[in-house]
Amino acid sequence: MEYQTTSTLLTWMTFLPMIGAGLIIGLVILNYVFSLSKAALDNVSRAIAFVSTLGVLLLAVRLWAGFDGNSTGMQFVHHFVWMRQFNIEYFMGVDGISITMVLLTALITFVAMIASVPWWGKIEGQHFTGKKVPGYMVMFLLLETGMLGTFCALDFFQFYIFWELMLLPMYFLIGIWGGPRKEYAAIKFFLYTLAGSVLMLLCMIGLYYASGPSTLVDGTPAQHTFNIMALSAMGQAGFFAGAAPVLGFAFSKIVFVGLFIGFSIKVPMFPFHTWLPDAHVEAPTPISVILAGILLKMGAYGMLRFNFQMLPDAANWAAHTIAVFGMINIVYAAFVCLAQKDLKKMIAYSSVSHMGFVLLGMAAMTPQGITGAVFTMVSHGLISPMLFLIAGVIYDRAHTRDIEGFGGLAQKMPEYSGIMGLAFMASLGLPGLAGFIGEFLVFAGAFVKFRLFTVVSATAVIITAAYYLWTIQRMFLGKLNDKWSTLWDLNWRERITLYPLGVMVIIFGFYPLPVFDLMNKSLHALMDVVCSRI
Repeated sequence: MEYQTTSTLLTWMTFLPMIGAGLIIGLVILNYVFSLSKAALDNVSRAIAFVSTLGVLLLAVRLWAGFDGNSTGMQFVHHFVWMRQFNIEYFMGVDGISITMVLLTALITFVAMIASVPWWGKIEGQHFTGKKVPGYMVMFLLLETGMLGTFCALDFFQFYIFWELMLLPMYFLIGIWGGPRKEYAAIKFFLYTLAGSVLMLLCMIGLYYASGPSTLVDGTPAQHTFNIMALSAMGQAGFFAGAAPVLGFAFSKIVFVGLFIGFSIKVPMFPFHTWLPDAHVEAPTPISVILAGILLKMGAYGMLRFNFQMLPDAANWAAHTIAVFGMINIVYAAFVCLAQKDLKKMIAYSSVSHMGFVLLGMAAMTPQGITGAVFTMVSHGLISPMLFLIAGVIYDRAHTRDIEGFGGLAQKMPEYSGIMGLAFMASLGLPGLAGFIGEFLVFAGAFVKFRLFTVVSATAVIITAAYYLWTIQRMFLGKLNDKWSTLWDLNWRERITLYPLGVMVIIFGFYPLPVFDLMNKSLHALMDVVCSRI
């Protein structure tokens, strides 16, 4: 199938942050010649990064306005041959599945940028005392380019480059600007993610050589290719399911398992989840916002785009196992949250639990289940940044996140207490807030196929309510601890980051149709492919 370029919008969105990073690097080089003051260098670097992320957000609004929700094909396509010798293409495009993630990335990255600059109030935490500001902004912008490129890439080789591009900036953002155990957390993140990337690389090479002149797609011979759409057509035609086995195992199943493990590390799925709490606890607050709001969704997105779309036969074969791991994620992580005394670590484990709903919904392979899974990705992408921003607020003031060390904060910080209560209620799935919609659809879709797993998973809703309400009791109710009598409530910078997310959580809780309208057609097309193999 021949794809024609229809727009360069996605390319501009993806590489605008990289252009900003290049300008900051050029500014640093000029600094050696003209000897700018440190304050001027830092402020100009912040301004360039802010304008770059704002530009991406404005382009995302243009993307949303021009997207046709009734189409199942790729839109805003930018396509040309990149390396003809190996049939590697530059291929960018979005459908209903990826556009939700692109819009979420643009929004959350801009919010994280606001949280990274001290223009709307004091930032007293240890992470932003002015050290290496240009370097932080360069890494931040490169990370945004990697994230956007991953969601837009439709060539496996190109996808892998963007996937790896995310690894180094996140490593340095944690390892340089993180907390006391930042080196340990950064190395652990790097090794876990790199292990998944190696598996992905091997699977990519295997799929490339499995496609070729002997493969017939629509009756015509195909070349060796990394084109995700072409590989998906081959997989949906059953070619990979019937490919020559490797060591007695079906080729499609081996590739499915390799890709699934690679993506599950990023989700993260039990037992590959242990890097996440360490990374969250040590990362600066804005980086925790991006890590929870966007990076975790990349694993689930990869499963949908590759495991389910490209290998539907193997997806049906593995559905029961995926559901088991989803149930373990939900229940196990919820119980772990009960034992946490560090507010940020508790929120990190709650993300592990909520991503279990995504796994369970995808494994169900029903319209309600898979729609609930993707909507949970969106809602969690709004709620978890709120939670980490809230944890950062109290840490910036008190320099501790010990839940049991507070008490009575509602008397001193009523606005902060109210916004935290909203985020907690949304995360535990209170009806009327965005978290409820996804969880309800997942349970409704999974109950048809996995009744026992669904019932067991539903018990985690009670545990989730328990650890959130217990946290509220210990931190905000009772007598005010005199130690915190000098704390102050939210400032304008914090309001600008928290209130828009809170409003969206409420709106999507009552009116989720804007999200459904974007993704429904593409999800139904994917379900037609997967369910036809049942």
